[in-house]
Amino acid sequence: MATYKIEEAAAKTGLTKRTIRYYEELGLIETLDRTEGGMRIYTEEDIERLNKIVLAKEVLGFSLVELQQFVQMNETIDHYRHSVRSSEDQAERLQNLTEIGEVFSKEIEMIESKMKRMETFKEELLSLSGRVQEAIHKLKTE
Repeated sequence: MATYKIEEAAAKTGLTKRTIRYYEELGLIETLDRTEGGMRIYTEEDIERLNKIVLAKEVLGFSLVELQQFVQMNETIDHYRHSVRSSEDQAERLQNLTEIGEVFSKEIEMIESKMKRMETFKEELLSLSGRVQEAIHKLKTE
């Protein structure tokens, strides 16, 4: 399994070393393995998790609190997914799948809420932009 130093993890994710350390402090990523010298060691899974966090933050505009909720939901989904795959009991598998569905519903609701707020903000900006354009047009024709 490939491992990476913090500089390499930063390069692969577009984050700064300081941000990666901060995300670790906040619990957005798990405490990592370290070398005997105390250097953090990142796995492909850690890089993937950091990239998901970057995506949620940049694309969806998640706050740090929302990022923590997002990470927690993803961990819950991973837990249930493992439970479904490892269980032979059909009733237990059904229960786990039902719970995964509930987690997905909550995540979708959070994203829809964020999108509605973004749409409202966009409409306000479009309105203001239109008023500015009208004022410019008015000044030019006077």
